[in-house]
Parts: sequence; C-alpha cells; structure tokens
Amino acid sequence: MALKKRLKAMADSIKKGNERGARESMLEELFYDFNRSRVQIYKMNFVRGITFGAGSVIGGTLVIAMLIWILGLLGNVIPPLGDFFDGVSQTLEVDDK
Repeated sequence: MALKKRLKAMADSIKKGNERGARESMLEELFYDFNRSRVQIYKMNFVRGITFGAGSVIGGTLVIAMLIWILGLLGNVIPPLGDFFDGVSQTLEVDDK
C-alpha cells in the first residue's frame, strides 16, 4: 500500500515537473520571438529601468507630500499635534547666525 502511494506521488511529481518545464520553455520561446537580438533586449531593459526609477521617485514624492498635507490638517484639528509641528518647524527655521 505504501509503495503504491510513493509511486503515485513520484508520478505526480514527474507530471508537475514536465508541465512546469513545458511552460518555461514556451515562455522562453515567446520572449525570444519578440526579442531576437541581445542589443534590443539590453535597450529595452535599460529604458524599462529608467522609467521604473523615475516612477518610483515621483510616486514616493507624492506619497510623502500627501502624508505631510494630512499631518498638517491634523495639526489644526488636534492641538497637541499642532504644537509639536510648530516646534519642529521652528527648529528647522533657526538661522545659524
């Protein structure tokens, strides 16, 4: 009985491995059909990296700006927060004269 279970498990494992290998080879064929030269692949990945980096910087800037805006609104509603933000802003505005 245990031998049948082990053989079935091995057969399932082989079947899954074959399916995974077939999917990987199909994806590789599709990739190489669209991009036949390495130079084209390098150019595409370079542009992709530049746009990803720019999008990350712009997105991070927007998130931080919105966070500061929301905290500013909360500073007007909750007095202790407003006092804290005023203290921080005064500390940042101190001149080194």
